Amino acid sequence: MDATPPPSPHRRRVAVVLLNLGGPDSPAAVRPFLTNLFRDPAILRVPGLVRPWLGWLIAALRTKAATANYAILGGKSPLLELTQGQAEALEAALQPDLDARCFIAMRYWHPFAEETLREVMAWAPEEVLLLPLYPQFSTTTTGSSADDWTTACAKAGFSIPTTTLCCWHSDPGYAQATARLVTDSYAAARAALPPETPLRVLFSAHGLPESIVEAGDPYQWQIERTVAQVVSNLHIEGLDHLVCYQSRATPQKWITPSTEAEIERAGHEGVALLVCPIAFVSEHSETLVELDVEYREVAEKHGVPGYFRVPAQNSDPAFIAALAGLARRALEGGRSLCSFAGGRQCPKVHADCPHGRIAANAPARAAA
Repeated sequence: MDATPPPSPHRRRVAVVLLNLGGPDSPAAVRPFLTNLFRDPAILRVPGLVRPWLGWLIAALRTKAATANYAILGGKSPLLELTQGQAEALEAALQPDLDARCFIAMRYWHPFAEETLREVMAWAPEEVLLLPLYPQFSTTTTGSSADDWTTACAKAGFSIPTTTLCCWHSDPGYAQATARLVTDSYAAARAALPPETPLRVLFSAHGLPESIVEAGDPYQWQIERTVAQVVSNLHIEGLDHLVCYQSRATPQKWITPSTEAEIERAGHEGVALLVCPIAFVSEHSETLVELDVEYREVAEKHGVPGYFRVPAQNSDPAFIAALAGLARRALEGGRSLCSFAGGRQCPKVHADCPHGRIAANAPARAAA
């Protein structure tokens, strides 16, 4: 009798590269981090000859305030450590069907794409999955990070099959995981308030200049889709909620309403607030300082009768399970560029959707 075991099925050797913003890892890193941020052409949309000098100036002007904010957090951003926790949890969740290893590529501070690429090349994967930790696509976040990775690969001569997941704003698993966090926080807030005090949920996202959205960036449309999907999973009758935007960074006109303005309005109306960060999946300065410290002070100043916040997902098991599902479907879909649902999700008016850019460039490639 032949006791030889059958051969094990081949497991795909996949490098999952988690794309994220990054953050300073010491007080000395605050200014160079800001300089990298404001010299990015996706962020500061001015002529190339002007950008390095203007970016340097903006960073210099913002360094003192930013350093004070990071001092509240111990002198550095917690984002890298939290992303490492997500990477470890996701790597475990992708086993045993995939031989997957998760890597982290930050956009504006270490580990940069070039550093991460060297680690990926040493591990020698068969394929790469770019998985942004931004649920909603924007040219200023996922677009910039993906372009940075592509540039690093071109410089290193690294070319293997790569799948890019562009967005997952309305993924059911992500929406359900987020809704559970909101539900738990809503119940806790409601229990802490007098029965007669109304409670409103502010879904707060990082803002963008109006000019970027008007140029075709789909971010605001995707934020609205995320909120609609999360709210549909809350099952809270008569829920008072709205979308607002925080973190204005330049003098331009930004998309509205602003989170700060909505906090002030709630104070005038005598409405308590539960703030949910809807574009961030890890705690960092915009949640731990801007929402928890600065906006809480605004709420107290304007007499908001209660101010509460939904925690970011971090390594929440349901959220990690959603990421694992997204990764598997992206790898199984057979597309080099995919959304959470496969093909393009954004209406054609959003010309900066990456699917739209590919379609727009196809005639030129064919003619060439």
